[in-house]
Amino acid sequence: MTKDMEHPNPNNEHPRWAPSFFAIWSGQACSLLGSHLVQFAIVWWLAKTTGSATVLAVGGVAALLPVVFLGPFAGALVDRWNRRVVMIAADGMIALCTLVLVMLFTLETVEIWHIFDLVFLRAVGQAFHNPAMFATTALMVPKEHLTRVSGLNQTLEAVMNILAPPLGALLVGILPMAWILSIDIGTALLAILPLCFVHVPQPKRDLTVPSTLFADLREGYRYVTAWRGLFLVCLLFAALNFLLAPLTTLLPLLVTEYFGGQAMTLGVLDAVFGSGMIIGAVTLSIWGGFKRRIVTTLMGIIGVGMCIILLGTSPMVSFGLALAAIFFIGSIMPIAQGPLRALLQAVVSPEKQGRVFSLMGSLVGIAMPAGMMIAGPLADWLSIPALFIINGVVFFSLGIAAFGVPALMKIENHQAAAVRDDSQSA
Repeated sequence: MTKDMEHPNPNNEHPRWAPSFFAIWSGQACSLLGSHLVQFAIVWWLAKTTGSATVLAVGGVAALLPVVFLGPFAGALVDRWNRRVVMIAADGMIALCTLVLVMLFTLETVEIWHIFDLVFLRAVGQAFHNPAMFATTALMVPKEHLTRVSGLNQTLEAVMNILAPPLGALLVGILPMAWILSIDIGTALLAILPLCFVHVPQPKRDLTVPSTLFADLREGYRYVTAWRGLFLVCLLFAALNFLLAPLTTLLPLLVTEYFGGQAMTLGVLDAVFGSGMIIGAVTLSIWGGFKRRIVTTLMGIIGVGMCIILLGTSPMVSFGLALAAIFFIGSIMPIAQGPLRALLQAVVSPEKQGRVFSLMGSLVGIAMPAGMMIAGPLADWLSIPALFIINGVVFFSLGIAAFGVPALMKIENHQAAAVRDDSQSA
């Protein structure tokens, strides 16, 4: 298999890729805002109505389970089906679930189990939509711009994390729930509209060879595990999220127990973190990173590890040091994660990207709650600052050690990728 056969990207020949891609991207950005508002409104309603942490936890699990357990199947189907149709159907399904919620709130017949069921179904739509969008990006965006687009996506995520909560809080205070949820239906339609008119390229698939869904799943699993560099990248991505999970979970306790702060103190830290993310993501989208994406990622991992250590030592020094540490963690995070996503879009065969991205989503879906569950008892035993320091040291060590792994450092060698892909096809 030649390099061009492995990564058929029509935009390498047609440079006017941006209008088509950003038409889709803009619609998806609007839909993301609607989804964030729905998430905030539902969480607030559950908290206000029940006052139960268990109810909130069950709601979180309902949103997570489809990604973890359905993700690999969804990825295999995304690779078999038309990705444009998959995204339209997924956005439509999410909007339909929201419409049902609107009707239930309007009729004042909503129950807690309605919320759980519809949150679960919305997550099913996301399990199909996310790998389809990631894989489509790889076919529409030239390889040299993938890291910048990844930085742009992380900028969008950071802006949403800062903008959505206060906007959601404002809307909750002045509008009925049904009206707030209706916004998501409108933004979903904005996401669907450009997909109806913009051409979305499809990867070439050998239809002469009969294949079943489970055969595709096995092929995707073998593709990842047999290519050592790719397998290590997937494990690295999962490990990063495992180590980062305690930051969000235990930060409120660090504020109250070690700094004697209140809700406003935590809000300041969150705002500083979000501001750092925006700066880091914008920097990545403009700069594009080093020529070798894996180098950018590993340097980012080393930097985040150093800042987590700094955060762990801050209770012994000052709150100002914690602010600086959390700002730099936010600003370096996109530089660590963005190129990793772009790297996968560049080196993974387009007809297998749905399965690879879904497998990564499942790994992350398992790694983050596992990190949270382990972090709690460890923090009680060691202390929160000690746990942060340990996680930072591991983070830093992973980045340093990865430079000594040839399979990881050579993953962007397209010739090696093609050879590996050929060995799987043989």
